[in-house]
Amino acid sequence: MFNKQAHPIITCEHASNKLPEEWHHLFEGFGDVLETHRGWDPGAIQLAKTIADRLGVKLFVHPWSRLLVEPNRSLHHRQLFSEYTEHLSDDERNKLINTCWSPHRDHIKQEIRSAASSGKQVIHIGVHTFTPVWKQKERDLDIGLLYDPKRKEEKQFCVKWKKELEASRPEFKIRMNRPYLGKDDGLTTGLRREFSEEEYLGIEIEVNQKYWFRSKSEWSQIADKLAESLTFLQNRDSSES
Repeated sequence: MFNKQAHPIITCEHASNKLPEEWHHLFEGFGDVLETHRGWDPGAIQLAKTIADRLGVKLFVHPWSRLLVEPNRSLHHRQLFSEYTEHLSDDERNKLINTCWSPHRDHIKQEIRSAASSGKQVIHIGVHTFTPVWKQKERDLDIGLLYDPKRKEEKQFCVKWKKELEASRPEFKIRMNRPYLGKDDGLTTGLRREFSEEEYLGIEIEVNQKYWFRSKSEWSQIADKLAESLTFLQNRDSSES
């Protein structure tokens, strides 16, 4: 997968719970929600930075809370705006789209077009974390690898990555297309609609936040293992190309 014709990039859509100053007033009296998993993906930016640094590839980070406008949703999606922003005027919502939603996606698209013009395929890994308990039920997995089943190369990539992760952390429960489906609406699905399989391969990784809250040192170890597994694939596939 990671051969001379590949152009890997890392993204982190829910890296932060910060707000631009002009939108602080929307959360007066509701600041606590920004600290929850609804406001951001705890630990995701540490994973993304470690992977990008180890591979020596570009990292694209969305800098604002998802509660303003959701960077991992399409413009038509009913969850694009949260209850804190859905009541805004059309002009205000368009401003959020233009200043907080579009730049992240536009930068990634530009990178894909640039790579494609050089005959390279972008391998996009979107880094996310998930809450360990959902609807009062504990989720029975540690890592999820998300892909579109209709795209053969994405599935092959995830099968290979899963084997490498299981070799380094055999105690982890690693599942395909859980806790979400890779074909659900999101950044990768939007990019698949615009770019061919020859131009673009989109993978999302989801890591259980329980390890972030339990031990920051253990979280760092997980980040290292994720990066090491991809480095192994990069080195092996480059030597085979």
